[in-house]
Amino acid sequence: MQSYDAYLFDLDGTLVDTAPDINAALNFCLAKAQLATVDISLTRHWVGYGSRTLIDQALVHHQIEGADIDPLLTDFLTYYAHHLTDHSQIYPGVEPTLKQLKDRGAKLAVVTNKLTSLAEPLIAQIGLNSYFDLIVCGDTTPHAKPDPAPVNFALNNLGVSASNALFVGDSDTDVKAAKASHCAVVCLRNGYNHGTDVTTLAANGVIDDCRELL
Repeated sequence: MQSYDAYLFDLDGTLVDTAPDINAALNFCLAKAQLATVDISLTRHWVGYGSRTLIDQALVHHQIEGADIDPLLTDFLTYYAHHLTDHSQIYPGVEPTLKQLKDRGAKLAVVTNKLTSLAEPLIAQIGLNSYFDLIVCGDTTPHAKPDPAPVNFALNNLGVSASNALFVGDSDTDVKAAKASHCAVVCLRNGYNHGTDVTTLAANGVIDDCRELL
């Protein structure tokens, strides 16, 4: 695969399998609201657009319309902040890939829709923070992915042109953001893809393991 000056990585479903802890936090807030809990398979489909959308999807699943999401969101965020890495795991191949890319001199960044208050401690707790020059979160710019603003912010701060950067993600959210920034993008085949076959997303490539970037 072609080498790039910079690599921008999505977080959830790309670098780290965070669904177990997100699912636990979601079920905590649902149970507190006296709603049925949901299976982790559903949570995997809902991750990627931020916490509020995640809860909204759960309420749609329960056929609940017009509910005040804020109390559930507060309970979700409070619980999740204390259980970020109880069960989450770095995907196989991620660490050796990040190390080799960094050793080559590439600039590395995370571009996620996760809030800064969650993303930064999660990355630190799970032991990946030393690899990254920059972490761009869902509240870093006025608009989150699929808007190109977070990708453009990363490119500008890394001092790298879009033509010399590769976005590595797992969903249409990532593909749309990268494409809008004129940045090449590859997708992990089995990440959090909202139930969409990533081969249909017009990414520049589909990979099964981050080591394929090498």
